[in-house]
Amino acid sequence: MELNESFESQINRSDYKILIVDDVVSNVLLLKILLSNEKFQVCTANCGNMCIEQAKKEKPDLILLDVMMPDINGFDTAVILKKDPETQDIPIIFLTALNNPSDLVHGFQVGANDFLTKPFNKEELVMRVMHQIQLVAAKRIIVRQNEELRRTISNRDKMYSVIAHDLRSPMASIRMVLNLAVNVVSPETVGEEIFGLLDKANRESEETHDLLDNLLKWTKSQTGRLNVVYQDIDLDDIIPGAVDIFMMIAEMKKIDLKYIPADEKLTVHGDNDMIKTIIRNFLSNAIKFTPEGKGIEVFYKREGDFARISVRDHGVGIAADRVESIFHKGETTYGTGGEEGSGLGLQLCQDFARKNGGDAYVESVEGEGSTFSFTIPLKKEA
Repeated sequence: MELNESFESQINRSDYKILIVDDVVSNVLLLKILLSNEKFQVCTANCGNMCIEQAKKEKPDLILLDVMMPDINGFDTAVILKKDPETQDIPIIFLTALNNPSDLVHGFQVGANDFLTKPFNKEELVMRVMHQIQLVAAKRIIVRQNEELRRTISNRDKMYSVIAHDLRSPMASIRMVLNLAVNVVSPETVGEEIFGLLDKANRESEETHDLLDNLLKWTKSQTGRLNVVYQDIDLDDIIPGAVDIFMMIAEMKKIDLKYIPADEKLTVHGDNDMIKTIIRNFLSNAIKFTPEGKGIEVFYKREGDFARISVRDHGVGIAADRVESIFHKGETTYGTGGEEGSGLGLQLCQDFARKNGGDAYVESVEGEGSTFSFTIPLKKEA
């Protein structure tokens, strides 16, 4: 009650308009005087048809609607109002002398928010009106806050996109130089300490470039600027290439990375770039969490009308209480080499898989390893 009274005190009644509908002039005048004295804006109508016209013209916040009227009764008027997108959200309080339970049930079925039984007193009238106005005011606040939140998120995503776009190109150059340096020098020529620093810088540049790439794709996806370009894709045409990209990184960490071709060749129907992005993120994640000397396998199989592509590692695994939230943004993780993950890559994988009509999954046993997989619809046979 204290909350309602506190909220009610914040409502400026003059901001709210009430439409009174009754064919009896004395009833209209009485309601108009009572509600005007309560500082509400008031407009009136004397029949169902006029109510419909006034509702569209005046756009009231609440309608007090008499049930028994000569042209269209209140119930039928409410049905018309609730079918029209312009008026369907306006709350309705029925004014009625009817007290049969079946009439009340019918009234709620056609869209009543409340009933006010004739004859009514001022206190009850104001209480029931204020209850509906409070709901309208609360809805306005929610709509306004949602719009503010939408703008905030949109501006944030635009900022992320600009940052990722502007930094990705110079980071690609840095990564290329560091990658070249690590491959042309050796600990013998520059010393163990310098080579270790180069190797660390190289790995961190790879992580940063991947993060910027994921961030750019994620913001495009969130803002609706990334469309799914469907095409028929032979999985044997794209998976080996994605694996080859990570072969050198895996070898540097002494990880046995291999692609296991399927017995049954499968063609999927999806977005080529999105599928490659998912595979690359799963592989990057697997290498982070696989210790030296262990292995990673990439494979696929038919699963109903879908192909299921999997990346299985024999690394540290995931704690049971974290498996459910692993695809959620903000899940920070650390690899076996201290690599920090943002959690954005896995969320992007799930988002891309769902945009293509599939989904992303994880199976894991802590201390034994994880299998990340996703499904993509198979090409439909003609």
